[in-house]
Amino acid sequence: MAASDQAYMARALELARKGICSTHPNPRVGCVIVRDGQVVGEGWHVRAGEPHAEVHALRQAGELARGATAYVTLEPCSHHGRTPPCADALVAAGVGRVVAAMQDPNPQVAGRGLKRLADAGIAVESGVLEAEARALNAGFIKRMEKGLPFVRVKLAMSLDGRTAMASGESQWITGPAARSAVQRLRAQASVVLTGADTVLTDAARLTVRADELGLDPELTALAVSRPPLRVLVDGRLRVPLAAPFFQAGPALVATASDCSSDAYAGHELLALPGADGRVDLRKLLQELASRGVNEVLVEAGPSLAGAFAQAGLVDEYQIFIAAKFLGSSARPLLDWPLARMAEAQELNIVEMRAVGDDWRVIAIPRATA
Repeated sequence: MAASDQAYMARALELARKGICSTHPNPRVGCVIVRDGQVVGEGWHVRAGEPHAEVHALRQAGELARGATAYVTLEPCSHHGRTPPCADALVAAGVGRVVAAMQDPNPQVAGRGLKRLADAGIAVESGVLEAEARALNAGFIKRMEKGLPFVRVKLAMSLDGRTAMASGESQWITGPAARSAVQRLRAQASVVLTGADTVLTDAARLTVRADELGLDPELTALAVSRPPLRVLVDGRLRVPLAAPFFQAGPALVATASDCSSDAYAGHELLALPGADGRVDLRKLLQELASRGVNEVLVEAGPSLAGAFAQAGLVDEYQIFIAAKFLGSSARPLLDWPLARMAEAQELNIVEMRAVGDDWRVIAIPRATA
């Protein structure tokens, strides 16, 4: 693998990340076109239904695309969706070589885009910075391969592993920098999911607040233009419609109860009864995936977060740790009773860094590492 190929693909990935808040349900994709050692075109996918990264880059390159090399973070599409196939656009532009970071997991593409290019006489390579490309679109890949979205559980705790006082009081454990980081996690998610206890105790709205994102104006505007779907797991329909959560805009309510949807005018009611009168979380995730949801951010209390953990549905934990003690009577991080050390969930810590006065730990369950 040539160093120049890696450098240009790294730039394409940088461009792709600009769409981290806005491309759902599509993947985040960037493209760089290089001719004679010079970048002649760049582009990234902004929103579903709008031109793909390759089209933006080709428009910028113009005639200079002929004989050039196109670096794309995902295999160019070969099918007609809301936009024409990018593989055909690259062929028509006369590029001489296409380097893809990875093959598209979408069954409608799955190698056909690269084959279309090769059949047209274009030199094709794949696998340059593939790990980075897969990490950028982990949700899209999981949805295509397993029919489930990527589930990220955000937790905030004290140094003694507590998330709220015994009364339920939890605002604020962490500081402004950590809260800003959480806003960015919300903005990049397809769905922000919470439970009835959190909504009732904290009067949570789970919205994206533009003034706390800490992004540049262009990306902030994109983030607020595509707010995530807010999902409330409320098995017994305990949250009244007067709650701030419902006043903040349309939401999806997943319940195990029978109730007329007319009682939730302006919101969608979805009955998914599971065991013990609780919502079937796996079925909920499958339903969300069928609607094109790539990433779910769970912001919930110990009970619901613990239920996701016990069901083996968590792909990643983002744990914010504040330099304070809440005491032994405060609530635990997860409601997940374990009797033996052998039952402990082992994690791989992939990142640990300071966020303002707090710390953020990103960890993944070892079984899915």
